[in-house]
Order: sequence, then C-alpha cells, then structure tokens
Amino acid sequence: MATYATKEGTFGYLKQFPKFSRDFYRFNGEAFLSSMGLGTFRKEPYREENYVLNYKDAVKMAVQNGINVIDTAINYRYQMSEREIGEALAELFAEGKATREQLFITSKAGFIPLDFPFPDPYDWIKTNMLDAGLAAKDDIVVDQHCMNPKFLRWSVETSLKNLGVETLDALFLHNPETQLGYVDYMTLRLRIAEAFKLFEALVAEGKIRHYGIAAWNGFLYEMGHTEYLSLKDIVTIAEEVGGPEHHLRYLEIPFNLAKTHAYTYANQKGPDGRYYTLLQAAYGYGLQCFAASSLLQMNLFKGKFDIRLAEMMGTGELTDIISALQFARSGGILSALFGAVDPQHVEDNLLLAYVPQLPKETMNKVVKGEYAV
Repeated sequence: MATYATKEGTFGYLKQFPKFSRDFYRFNGEAFLSSMGLGTFRKEPYREENYVLNYKDAVKMAVQNGINVIDTAINYRYQMSEREIGEALAELFAEGKATREQLFITSKAGFIPLDFPFPDPYDWIKTNMLDAGLAAKDDIVVDQHCMNPKFLRWSVETSLKNLGVETLDALFLHNPETQLGYVDYMTLRLRIAEAFKLFEALVAEGKIRHYGIAAWNGFLYEMGHTEYLSLKDIVTIAEEVGGPEHHLRYLEIPFNLAKTHAYTYANQKGPDGRYYTLLQAAYGYGLQCFAASSLLQMNLFKGKFDIRLAEMMGTGELTDIISALQFARSGGILSALFGAVDPQHVEDNLLLAYVPQLPKETMNKVVKGEYAV
C-alpha cells in the first residue's frame, strides 16, 4: 500500500460523497483534493487555553465527511497540533474508516517548534539545536526561525513521527521571508537553495512527495520591500537544485475577502518576464496554491456581510463563514484551509460542498465591488 495520497485512493474516497457538487474535488495531477482543507493553526501558542482543546475529533469529522486535506506545521501549539492529528489518523486507520492513500497531508518546517509544555525557549534551543549540532547560533534568526538543513531534516522526521505517517504529501518551507531584514536577500537565496537540496533528498528517501513555500506577505509585497519574495527566483533555485524534474509544486498563501492581493495585484514575474498576479504567475510556473487564513482568523466577521455578496456567491441561505470559504477556494486556489476545533463547525462548513464553485466572471465582480470587508 502507498504511504501517500494516490489517484486511485482519493478517487475511491470522493465516490463516497456522490451528492457533493461535482467540482468540490480537484485533481492536482496525482490525486483528488477537497477544495476545503482543515487547518490546525492557533495564534498565541503560549496561552494555556490553547491546550485545553484538541483537534482530534475535528480531524475525524472532516475525514469521515468529505474533507481529505489536512494541513499543519511542527511549530503549531508546540507540536501538539501534529500529535493530535496523528491520534485521529491512527484511530481512523485502525477502525477502517480511512486509508493513507485517501488523504493529502501537509506540514511545514522552518520555525523553531519548542515542545509542550511551555519550555524555556533559550534552554530548548541550546539543548535541542545548538548542543545537538542541528544549527549554529548564526543560523537562528530572532530565536524563531532556522533553515539549516540538519534542523530542517530533524523537523521533517519529527513531524512524521508526530503524525504517525511515513510520507508527507507536501512539505512547506515555512515563511522564509522571516529572515529578511536580518540577513540579505542573497544569503536568503543560498539558504533556500540548501533547503531545497535537502527536500529533493527527502523526496528520494520517500519522506515527502513534493515541497513548496508557505509565505505570509512575502509573495504579496511590492518589489523592493524588505520581505519581498520573487517567485521567479524561487523557481530558478528549484531548477538549479533539482533540474527540470524538480519537486517544487505548491505555495501556501493568505487569501480571503480582505486579502485579495494574490488575485488582484500584479507583482510577480511570470516565465515570459512580464508581471502577473501571484496566482497567475504560479500557474505559469506549474505551481498550485493553497489558501491559508481563509477566514482571516475570524476577523472577517465583525459585522454582517452585505446580502448582495452572498447572492453573488450562491450562498444566500448559508452563513457568512461559508460565503468567505466560497471566495477563498475560488480564483485558481486548489484548496482553502480553515481552522476548526469543534466538529460541529466542520460539519457546518461542509454545506459548501453542495455549492458549485464561483465562475471567473463572478469572482472578478466580487473583488471589484464593495460588498464584504
């Protein structure tokens, strides 16, 4: 049996949900992915209330009801998010309610994860990174971020252990732009190149299938901004490291009703040297995009949406949250991620599975109008 999502496994999975809209699942060339995915990020990980909750039941609800994309990172809640996903997967597999080939599982490496419960960060870094030979002091930026290949390898192998799987379908280098302002752009390029060399090796070892970049504003800023990332440079690095058959495949980027830049702002050079939006440029390079922060950590919902927006989206009888997810999974996005701890919230959001995706013409009207935020 395969240790990653397969075409056959994910096709068998989607056939369990024949009443869903026919475009709810999207084929990425290798597997069928639900156009909504479950994310497991919680802000302010040091807050004790973030450890009373547990994602296990939400993961099980998602997988058993049509969502086969699970996104996480080793640093989310000091590794606890990954471990709770691992618990859910172990139960699902043991109960015969899902198989590994049906699920697309992603994680991220780059941020220093520490470990629950609430360690002293300086002691943890000294013991687990510096003394262990995973990084030198100069590799660590603001005691948060590190791209030393030894540390990244440790991160990936620890994620696999936390999740209880042998292979990640996608590994993201997590917010590399964090280092800009502390190191120059050429140094960052060299560090990304070393990371990509490792990732190609991890592909060969069967520990990851593909890799990508998860960035916050890096790909969305104007050229010349301190934290601007050039997609053309990223693709060039992958080609130099892995050749024409490199395994750079994905981006994870913020995309929501308040942050539409990836769809509307032409700040990235495409293969022809012209400027395009990030989503257009990514398509030109053969990359696929996941939408992070689809609900802007619930900050979209401080007021009621304009009813005209829901009518345009085809979500008039549904919630504003579903309208927001309808937008975030459109415009060329492969899968829009939302966070949910309560299984009922997962079930509620799955009403979107019965709604067709937005046509391009409607998407353009939404981003040009003044309807929501």
